[in-house]
Amino acid sequence: MNQLVLASSSSYRKLLLERLNLPFECMAAELDESRRNNESAQDLALRLATEKAQAIAHHYPDAVIIGSDQVAELLLQPDSANNPVLGKPGNHQQAVAQLIAQSGRTVRFYTAIAVLNASQIETAVDITEVRFRQLELDEIERYLQADKPYDCAGSFKAESLGISLFESVDSSDPTSLIGLPLIKLTQLLGKFTISIP
Repeated sequence: MNQLVLASSSSYRKLLLERLNLPFECMAAELDESRRNNESAQDLALRLATEKAQAIAHHYPDAVIIGSDQVAELLLQPDSANNPVLGKPGNHQQAVAQLIAQSGRTVRFYTAIAVLNASQIETAVDITEVRFRQLELDEIERYLQADKPYDCAGSFKAESLGISLFESVDSSDPTSLIGLPLIKLTQLLGKFTISIP
């Protein structure tokens, strides 16, 4: 079987990929993740997933490489190119601000994957919409103290207590929100003759 490499240092993506029972290695890709002028949130996610895989390809010329990226878009106006993109908060203050902004609103998550080898590239984007409850400041504070999701776009961990902040989730793949859509990934790996047991 081809060597499989995940172009990420994310512990969340690593845990998800382990579910497929395939041997793989991890290598982080260092690149500028800034949004380009007039770049949609979906295009940003897909570009970054592709660039992450391409960035480490020269280290593994015979491998199949998986790149992934997730971009969260706060839907202030439906289908607007001007909706803000939510990054990883990095600290408590920014996380509070993000959750206040998301209270009672919908956030659309674009989770992109790019799978490539020396001669082929396949990509996909999975879209998940999360509707947040009306959140009070004291429950935001309690949640952040409990989960400390400062390395997560949108300031929550859906696989943990963050699920309690939601009113609803609309998704075709429950793993997508955590950072690696395994249903689409399995389909793409099949195009590289990598079968999942």
